[in-house]
Amino acid sequence: METSVCSWISDFDFLLSVVELTWFTLLCGGILLQQACPQVKNILVLDSEGKRVAVKYYSDEDWPTNGAKEAFEKTVFSKTHKTNNARAEVEVTMIGSYVIVYKFVDDLHFFVTGDEDQNEVILASVLQGFFEAVGILLRGNVEKREALENLDLILLCLDETIDGGVPLETDPAVLASKVASHSMDSGAPLSEQTLAQALATAREHITKSLLK
Repeated sequence: METSVCSWISDFDFLLSVVELTWFTLLCGGILLQQACPQVKNILVLDSEGKRVAVKYYSDEDWPTNGAKEAFEKTVFSKTHKTNNARAEVEVTMIGSYVIVYKFVDDLHFFVTGDEDQNEVILASVLQGFFEAVGILLRGNVEKREALENLDLILLCLDETIDGGVPLETDPAVLASKVASHSMDSGAPLSEQTLAQALATAREHITKSLLK
């Protein structure tokens, strides 16, 4: 009987060790994965006066209040709005401990923010993918009025691009197709013609990319 009890205790200790090791491995793996994955702090779409059109933050620790977020947006806009090159290509700047990539079209300013140690190329690919997807969804008419009229499409596009700060998709045609399909499936109060056009355009972009 004593031998049986000792054996059971030994087996239990072994099982406990396995559980602890597994938990530790998962914890370390999660930390390493989080460190390895590029982290986006926010995506901003501002108008030509620096006012919000569509914004999404993925880090409340960096900007815990709405006032802090608005102050950051004001700083970003004031530092970048005179950069004419941003209308032709993606530009990069540093503000404090953040790296920001940005691009302008008409009266809309697009920004993607990451930590200073984030890869600028990855952040730029996120920006470019989102930027071009919005262009597809708005049928090339990328300006404030059109953006506000189709704000739900843009917000859906944000959700398809980033999840919890981690990039999900950067191909603009795929993004636009997912957004258009999701909107049509969910019965969102949007023009059927608008969605059909966006979906058709996205499919055309995908076909062209496959034929390259």
